[in-house]
Amino acid sequence: MNRRHFALIVILSLLAPLARAREKWTPEQAQTWGKQMPWLVGSNFSPSTASNELEMWQADTFDLPTIDRELGWAEGLGFTSVRVFLHDLLWKQDSKGFLDRMDQFLAVADKHHLGVDFVLFDSCWDPHPVLGKQKDPRPGLHNSRWVQSPGVDLLTQPGVWEADLKPYVVGVVSRFKDDKRVHFWEPINEPDNTNGSSYGAQEPKDKPELARQLLLKVYAWAREANPAQPLTSGVWKGNWGDPAKLSPMEQVQLNESDVISFHSYAKLPEMKLCVEHLRRYNRPILCTEYMARPNGSTFDPILGYLKEQHVAAYNWGFVAGRTNTIYAWDTWKKPAATEPKLWFHDIFRRDGTAFDRKEVEYIRKVTGK
Repeated sequence: MNRRHFALIVILSLLAPLARAREKWTPEQAQTWGKQMPWLVGSNFSPSTASNELEMWQADTFDLPTIDRELGWAEGLGFTSVRVFLHDLLWKQDSKGFLDRMDQFLAVADKHHLGVDFVLFDSCWDPHPVLGKQKDPRPGLHNSRWVQSPGVDLLTQPGVWEADLKPYVVGVVSRFKDDKRVHFWEPINEPDNTNGSSYGAQEPKDKPELARQLLLKVYAWAREANPAQPLTSGVWKGNWGDPAKLSPMEQVQLNESDVISFHSYAKLPEMKLCVEHLRRYNRPILCTEYMARPNGSTFDPILGYLKEQHVAAYNWGFVAGRTNTIYAWDTWKKPAATEPKLWFHDIFRRDGTAFDRKEVEYIRKVTGK
């Protein structure tokens, strides 16, 4: 063996560990991460000028002044983190520009002492996303223009996932894998949501199984990037009290997650059951969606409870705007003709005034702001 061959073998052996996907964290690694983090409290965020993920991030409608102003209001509440949705089509449209805009967003969030949870894919609402100018919201209709990622055309073609979706996942996660401004990554939001009250007739019958297969892929792709931040996909139906009754999707979500996350739009007793049942995984717990006022899921007392339990808390909605999430889910059956007296989601109006001043005072009391 000559020196050149030997040197090549040495180099390859050194590079091999770098190319190996990292493993799922142990409970001890997850708990160490949790102890190093502040209490994660914040909101699901898109600026009031964006009706969906594409309108938020595309160059023509990326509204950094509004983002800056509204994240300032989040800082004023004592929030420490925001949850933000991405989209695979943004990578295909302009990967460099997309990464640059993500970096700008992170810089503004960091200026306001906020970290970010990035959601890579989402199974909710319109299954036919289209790049370019987005249609105006439909009046009185909850999330009338929110779009899925990937769209149904891609979801139903597993043979093209490696070519069409993996570069997006690996490219985005690799770019920010060691960035302390990123708190954690979510592979897919509510992967088996079949949108029965809205777009159900347009969904594939085998969507839950397709989404389960894709979720496994996304976890693997994201781990190839070796992120320093944890990965998690939130369970969102029920309270997960009986491990034997977990669906195939829930088994993947809970078994693959570095830290445990969930959604609950229920009253405090049901929220408590969710937290108690998820303690068995011995990992930090993150509630990445809650707060629907007419359902009884309200800041007072749920936010206080989540802080007591050191469970991360991200309510849905921040500033009332083009998402129309002040309106309830059931407006898909009958759109609202006027602004509801009791908002479904969101905290502020576009001018920064609170929907409920006492509610804001309570939030600040809990966060210590």
